[in-house]
Amino acid sequence: MMKTQVGIVGAGPAGLFLSHLLKRNGIESVIIEAKSRQYCEERVRAGVLEQKTVDLMIELGVGERMQKICMPHCGVGFRFHNQHHRIDLQELTGKAITVYAQHEIVKDLVAARLAQGDPILWEAEAMELKDIDTDRPRILYKENGQPREIECDFIAGCDGFHGIARPAIPAGVLKEFDKVYPFSWLGILAQAAPASEEVSYACQDRGFALMSMRSPEISRLYIQVDNTEKLEDWPDDRIWAELQDRCRVSNAPPLNEGPVIQKNIAPLRSYVAEPMQYGRLFLAGDAAHIVPPTGAKGLNLAAADVMVLERGLVDFYKHNQRDMLDRYSSICLRHGWKVQRFSWWMTQMLHHFP
Repeated sequence: MMKTQVGIVGAGPAGLFLSHLLKRNGIESVIIEAKSRQYCEERVRAGVLEQKTVDLMIELGVGERMQKICMPHCGVGFRFHNQHHRIDLQELTGKAITVYAQHEIVKDLVAARLAQGDPILWEAEAMELKDIDTDRPRILYKENGQPREIECDFIAGCDGFHGIARPAIPAGVLKEFDKVYPFSWLGILAQAAPASEEVSYACQDRGFALMSMRSPEISRLYIQVDNTEKLEDWPDDRIWAELQDRCRVSNAPPLNEGPVIQKNIAPLRSYVAEPMQYGRLFLAGDAAHIVPPTGAKGLNLAAADVMVLERGLVDFYKHNQRDMLDRYSSICLRHGWKVQRFSWWMTQMLHHFP
């Protein structure tokens, strides 16, 4: 049986950020991840970072590559009534947002952790969380088809919406709040230079569209579609025609088109689980909440969760105090519900509802 102080289920941004936050405070952790390293480092997800998340990367010493290849945005655009309107975030707030793909963040965090000699158990599927209401919880998992076990002081459930951590909280304790929106996003990655240097949202007669990017050569673009739509209904030429129509304005150039290198359809939902802790189990990131991608809050909210958890665990191990750990859920939920409200409002404002 392996033993550690904090067992982390999931090697996504929440779990990886937490492992580095604990490392800088001398707290041991082990990460188990059901997927392979290659899968986690190539999985395309959101890529818009708030200033606080950028600052965290730099503080942890994993921001060097980000600072070289990221795309800072001092403003954001909105397209409606045939006009492009820009809001200057830098002037209004003194801060900016940064485009840096989530899988690049995962690469940076994984490389730094392995360089430190700290374990990530890849293709190790968590099967059950045991004794989470005691002071020695255990993670039961399978590795190479063999049953394994980790005994720890605390478990961090960072295994996403479909993981096993949240269902480990008893049904009589757990409350779930769920809203499924009546539309999805059809998203593409295209080998085409972005038409705008900053993220731009469009809400025109034919519906919502989003112009974003992953690099100076790769565009990330989305359109609102019905939940019944399938990818085979959307050949590339139809996608480009719809994007051009929804993003067209009189005071900005049209989209640049190019080969589509990836496409997917993702439904939108808002979800919150309460509480985010039970016994020695703490939920973070998508295991506890899902926000629609409209406001680009998901990854940033996960980072905010684990910064609170770090403070609680440091107080426990260094000062023998439990107050912050006991308030983990209430602190995170107070922030999380504000993010949910913002994301819901922005989604409602920009989309066509049936």
